[in-house]
Amino acid sequence: MKISLAQINPTVGDLNYNYKLIVKHANIAEKNGAEILITPELSICGYPPEDLLLNDEFIESCKYFLNKIAVKFPNLKIIIGHPRKHKNLLFNSASLLFKGKIQKTYDKKILPNYGVFDEKRYFNSGQKSVIFNHKNKKFGILICEDIWTHGPAEDLSQNNVDYIICINASPYEINKASKRVHEIQKRISRLGAIQLIYVNLVGGQDELLFDGLSFITHPNIDDSNRNVYFSSKQFLTLNATVDLSSNLGESVIEKYDKFPFHRIPSSSHLHLADDSITKQCLIYNLLNGLILAMKDYVKKNSIKNIFIGLSGGIDSAIVLFIASKAIKKENITAVMMPSVFTSKSSLEDAKSLAKNLGVTYKVTNIEPLMKSFKKSLAKDFKGLENDITEENLQARIRGVLLMAYANKFNGMVLATGNKSEIAVGYSTVYGDMVGGFSVLKDVPKTLVYKIANEINYDQIIIPNRIITRPPSAELSENQTDQDNLPNYDVLDGIIDLYIEKNYSSAMIIKKGFSAQVVKKVVKLIESNEFKRRQSAPGPKVTYKAFGKDRRYPITSNYKP
Repeated sequence: MKISLAQINPTVGDLNYNYKLIVKHANIAEKNGAEILITPELSICGYPPEDLLLNDEFIESCKYFLNKIAVKFPNLKIIIGHPRKHKNLLFNSASLLFKGKIQKTYDKKILPNYGVFDEKRYFNSGQKSVIFNHKNKKFGILICEDIWTHGPAEDLSQNNVDYIICINASPYEINKASKRVHEIQKRISRLGAIQLIYVNLVGGQDELLFDGLSFITHPNIDDSNRNVYFSSKQFLTLNATVDLSSNLGESVIEKYDKFPFHRIPSSSHLHLADDSITKQCLIYNLLNGLILAMKDYVKKNSIKNIFIGLSGGIDSAIVLFIASKAIKKENITAVMMPSVFTSKSSLEDAKSLAKNLGVTYKVTNIEPLMKSFKKSLAKDFKGLENDITEENLQARIRGVLLMAYANKFNGMVLATGNKSEIAVGYSTVYGDMVGGFSVLKDVPKTLVYKIANEINYDQIIIPNRIITRPPSAELSENQTDQDNLPNYDVLDGIIDLYIEKNYSSAMIIKKGFSAQVVKKVVKLIESNEFKRRQSAPGPKVTYKAFGKDRRYPITSNYKP
């Protein structure tokens, strides 16, 4: 018995494109002799469609394309995720198509309403299990959160199913892959000799990144570390036709893209690719994920040209590298905008990096503009010392120049801030925060350095001096980040505990951090929510990202 797993990258709202994508995979399934094709959660419309779901015409269009697929492939059983309206209620559904029509439909029972998920805003909970037969085997259908919560899988087990098909739109997080697989393995092992067929979405969608990593569990191995029968790769669009009658999980895999940054070979089995994985390989996967996130944001929003302010620092260096792997190099312009405080080494390193990556490089000195601003403000600022106002003017001049390039040449600016800086407001609103996409938005500074070292593993792409010298915004004489912030190892440790683990200041201090430093960092985090609300979108890669994942009031008098 052969099944085909379509680990696909649909575009939210582009129903015709998604229809063609599913048709493409149905043709592959038939060519490879598959009898069942499985697509991810809400694959007909993309995930998450958000308030598109409130449009009745949108829902009807989804139904139209669903029926069109059914008619086109009458001899192939196809499972497709889609929104469904029934008796004036909306459901997150999966339908079985066969013989030219919808044979059965399952409505998701457990609707996630935490973190980045808002499904209860749109959907109603399903109440019934759905089972279908194929070659004397019983198949049950679940959707994403159903597999994580006690109830839906147990109901299928009581009905003696042989296979559970779970279609998913499970977002990527660092370290999540191994947890996802091992936790599901434990759950399935309690249900007896049931095999789980887990198909996940792949691709970037605004602030979410989906990593694929679809898999099938083995029915006859109790050891949860060895019971993966088949698994796919992360961050690749592919079609895997798997022979369930083979004990080896024999498969035919057809890929439609490749790793943009390919160095470390990864195993085809999850217990090898995750549990014994090195931290270095996790960084490699993160880098590929960030490249995919940017590639999809640019492609799906029809953006042709990219502009980036290249400072000679590590953040802009990595963003430029990611852009060079996601977009045609001839469509990338790196702009160095030196001031009187810009060091010679920054100028040298920025030029060297742009040359190494083969992108267009420009130098636009902002000193004349800075003098013009000072002259305009001289009367009002008379008698006042230079302070952060003049520092921010430099950042805002650079922001204006970058936006001018983007406007004139029909492009988009890439923001370069990382999670550590965004957390504590170490950025300038309408200055270095300008941009349409912020690929490092959820990447802590300590991981930024690890990504840089990964990029340079085989050859020096990013000049070593960018990585080794103390980070600086270069907005004043001899400035470094640590003039105002603690060491990034300390800062990221506090941010992780406070943001991702919801520790209080007192709890963090008990962990051994300086009380003075903790109170300062927490105060900075809370007082800079207004900046984060105005920041560009960027992919979530940690447990809790700013934005949809962490929703905090701008106006609040609570003192944590």
